[in-house]
Amino acid sequence: MKKVLMLHGINHNMFGKRDPVQYGTITLKEIDAKMQELARELDVEVISYQTNHEGEMCERIHEAFLENIDAIVINAGAWTHYSYGIRDALAIFTGPIVEIHMSNIHAREEFRHHSVFAEIVKGQICGFGLESYLLGLRAAVAALEEAKK
Repeated sequence: MKKVLMLHGINHNMFGKRDPVQYGTITLKEIDAKMQELARELDVEVISYQTNHEGEMCERIHEAFLENIDAIVINAGAWTHYSYGIRDALAIFTGPIVEIHMSNIHAREEFRHHSVFAEIVKGQICGFGLESYLLGLRAAVAALEEAKK
């Protein structure tokens, strides 16, 4: 069974409490439950991980490489816009990487318009709330299927 690592970034443990205009009221636990539900439908395993510590995020990405995780879906939050450390860790990973965001980062503050991951990810999905996560998982699985051909 293919394994997809779902990486949740900084402040995502506060979903449901944090800025409901941008992020709605869904909690991280509810997001992970929806991801697990879709994973069963797609016949993949999703492993979820959240941290507020940049170095720990890099370490988890390194572990994913060593564990032969097949794909990564990442919502790095604010790290998306400036963390070259996470970008470099992601660049080591050899499977498809899908970048997602609950809010439309291009319709927000100027600093959020740029992703330092953009050049190394398979694609980006933003602005669809919970659906961004589900679309991201579908995109990662599709990329794995395409790679088999």
